[in-house]
Amino acid sequence: MTTIDSTLLPFFQPQGIVLVGASADPTKLGFGVARNLLQSDYKGAIHFVNPKGGALLSRPLHPHIADVPPPVDLAFLLIPAPFVPQALQECGQKGIRAVIIAAGGFRETGETGQSLEDDCLRIAHQYNMRLMGPNCIGLLDTHLPFDATFLPPPGPTPGAVAFISHSGAICAAVVDWARGQGFGLSRLVSLGNQLDVCETDVLPAIAADPYTRVVTMYLEGVTDGRHFMQVAQAVTRHKPVLALKVGRFASGQQAVASHTGALAGADAAFDAAFRRAGIIRAHTNEELFDWARALAWSPLPRGPRVAVLTNAGGPGVTAVDAIESSGLQLAVLQPETEAQLRAVLPPAASVHNPVDMLAGASPEQYADSLRLLLADEGVDSVLLILPPPPMYSAGGVAKAIIPTIYAAQKPVLVTLMGERLIQEAMEHFRAARVPEYRFPERTVAALAVLHQYAAYVRQPVVPVALPDVRPESAQPTLAQVDAAGFLSPTAVSQLLTAYGIPCPANHLAQNAQEAAALARQMGFPVALKLVAEGITHKSDVGGVRLGLVDETAVQTIFTDMLAQVRQREPEAVIAGVLVQQMIPAGQEVIVGVARDPQFGPLVMFGSGGVEVEGLGDVAFALAPLTEADVDYLLAHTWAGRKLAGFRHLPPADATAVRHTLLRLGQLAADFPQLAEIEINPLLVLPAGQGVWAVDARARVGNEIRRLGD
Repeated sequence: MTTIDSTLLPFFQPQGIVLVGASADPTKLGFGVARNLLQSDYKGAIHFVNPKGGALLSRPLHPHIADVPPPVDLAFLLIPAPFVPQALQECGQKGIRAVIIAAGGFRETGETGQSLEDDCLRIAHQYNMRLMGPNCIGLLDTHLPFDATFLPPPGPTPGAVAFISHSGAICAAVVDWARGQGFGLSRLVSLGNQLDVCETDVLPAIAADPYTRVVTMYLEGVTDGRHFMQVAQAVTRHKPVLALKVGRFASGQQAVASHTGALAGADAAFDAAFRRAGIIRAHTNEELFDWARALAWSPLPRGPRVAVLTNAGGPGVTAVDAIESSGLQLAVLQPETEAQLRAVLPPAASVHNPVDMLAGASPEQYADSLRLLLADEGVDSVLLILPPPPMYSAGGVAKAIIPTIYAAQKPVLVTLMGERLIQEAMEHFRAARVPEYRFPERTVAALAVLHQYAAYVRQPVVPVALPDVRPESAQPTLAQVDAAGFLSPTAVSQLLTAYGIPCPANHLAQNAQEAAALARQMGFPVALKLVAEGITHKSDVGGVRLGLVDETAVQTIFTDMLAQVRQREPEAVIAGVLVQQMIPAGQEVIVGVARDPQFGPLVMFGSGGVEVEGLGDVAFALAPLTEADVDYLLAHTWAGRKLAGFRHLPPADATAVRHTLLRLGQLAADFPQLAEIEINPLLVLPAGQGVWAVDARARVGNEIRRLGD
């Protein structure tokens, strides 16, 4: 676990707090914060400041911050934005080193607000002060306890799920929703504009809380991507972190010079970053807290094998479909388990997984069957389905099975179907901290997340060794660029070769006769490929011809190609035509690198050829890659899966593809000045015969633009 920044301790363990902007008017937010502080049963000192003086809730209203008696190490400023800098000065002079700025009216309003933020940050640096906000609702801790927010009562019940949010409004909704869903919160932090304290700062402090078992996050972005990943990786090995990252789709796509750049967006970068950091990404608020409850209340499974126990066939089949589509497996029950189930269930019941006890299943049969499934060594988790039983109460079933669930070392998640007839059962399950969901699909999704996190924490981190890469040989090639920053074809070949990525022989020809001579020396057949500044995709303008078998064909095609290109693209600056050795047929894939400003280089893998953008069969991972990253890239693309062979396609050299991906990722990590690299296609020969980077391009660029903008 990462070290907690001691400057943040007053936010989470304050000895005393002063509320600046306290109000005796029950309609004002300044009254709401004062009320919450007192009603939270906070044991530290509570002080109120208002220039008018007087009293509030039987406590004095001090006219000035300087009048507040010790102890006080945290200030909550609930005053208009223009008055905040002066209040910060007074806090600094008082020795207060942690301040929550709740007011809006800062950079979100324009230049004047930005200037105010600049003033606030200057003052904070002057006094070594940490600032939370502005434009936030504050924070709370249900176990300290401590509530420095203006959220309406009642506040959250004490629980094991922490929530970090960039949105204050989401905080208010989550508190009320969590109470209604029967789970409690441990800590809640609203970060607002993140003038100073950001999500990366508070994550270790929140995760270190002994009452917090799961950290959830609502993110609109991250302040420093690489630092955030580093901190999160240290946290997630000990406690699960779930994130809902909003703003998934860019309103426009920036023109870039490769398929990789076109397909890599900011959201792809977040997906790759979360996967590397061990953060589980939710796509809805419901998923975020469905999964948090499961992680907070359940043991982790040993594997993906799920047993389904139901009293109704339809929901059981629905659960099986969801299991098989989620990456989990339907457990195969041992013969002795099935025999024992037959002894406790009616003859017509199905004792194969899914186990259907039939509609008349009693609470005792539910309990006995659940114990038998949990005892089966081939079962890693149990999904129990409970529609309202026709002959018994759902509440009675819940009471019968809760002791078994509570004592189990394997997760048991419940699909409690219905509404009015399940209220008693729902209350029993929530009181016992048993995760329950209304439909099988939601339950399976939560089980899948339990398995995902369990697999992550058990997976060893093994460094990748690449003994044959030669960065010193690659460095000189980066100077061989054109006006747009693209490396020459020869330089690209040298660059890739230095990292152990094979490239076919190729030479640049300036005229048809030179092309024919080069082809003769190289040996037929050959390919001709246009080299021209400003033309991104050569095949679109007739700039690629393959399989030329003699000198006459080379000279004819060379002349025709240049004439056609000059007619279509009269402004293009043509450097010549590349004569390239032809490679035997194989599977075509694309590998590439694009660079995200937050998270650095992203490696792309997928189906290659001219239709790569239309197919969209691509996956991304952060460079440098791990073996687990390569596993992901191959498993999550059709291009990767068909390397094992498909119908008429023989198995291809997947090992060589793995090596190429690892080397390309290391190349991108070693040379941050490389803005884009793309090999399309990477031709994959049959198993054991390697790969060839048939067509490759690379661009050097000092600018790094947000992908997808």
